[in-house]
Amino acid sequence: MNLFEHSWAHAWADLGLQPPAGVLDALLAAYDEPQRHYHSQQHLAECLAHFDAVRPLAQHPGEVEIALWFHDAVYDVRGTSNERQSADWARRVLGASGADEATQQRVDALIMATRHDAAPAPGDEQLLVDIDLSILGAAPERFAEYDRQVRAEYQWVPGFVYKMKRRAVLGAFLSRPRIYGTGHFSARCEAQARANLAWAIDGRAGSQPPPAVTAGPPPLR
Repeated sequence: MNLFEHSWAHAWADLGLQPPAGVLDALLAAYDEPQRHYHSQQHLAECLAHFDAVRPLAQHPGEVEIALWFHDAVYDVRGTSNERQSADWARRVLGASGADEATQQRVDALIMATRHDAAPAPGDEQLLVDIDLSILGAAPERFAEYDRQVRAEYQWVPGFVYKMKRRAVLGAFLSRPRIYGTGHFSARCEAQARANLAWAIDGRAGSQPPPAVTAGPPPLR
């Protein structure tokens, strides 16, 4: 059983529900769409692997895992409602599986938290957001690859416009007192994320990867 099959089965077992037939294949096909360079099966796999390592931190692990599956299920590079459409898809699937309204609402809120336009609520929202942002604190070579992948998704945007907007987005993360809200991801990713972001904002993309930062072992808390 591969990572995707294992995660899918584990999530629905935690929920105590059975998914409608064909949903797993539909999601994997969505994450394999040609316009995706970063928001792809690679990103999904990285998120699911991170979650597998911190599953004990989740209050509702099945809900967090399903939210990760759906958080980028709809991805239109020119769209403004990707998260809303992704959350709606998750709601339809959960409803068809017999999930109660409270479960649907929590999963909806988890997915919408990945808009990163407001501070996530403590608990599962914070954990999921930290997982989604873990790429910012990835190893230098992976971060440099991510930087190229995001540019490829926005290849239709003129270079000077892209650089201006990209620096604003990354600068907003760098200006936060803390990028990560959980102890686990703060210890594991915070220092490297700040080095990676500074490298990207300074316009060094395309040169050598960002400097590596040595961090202590991440606490599971």
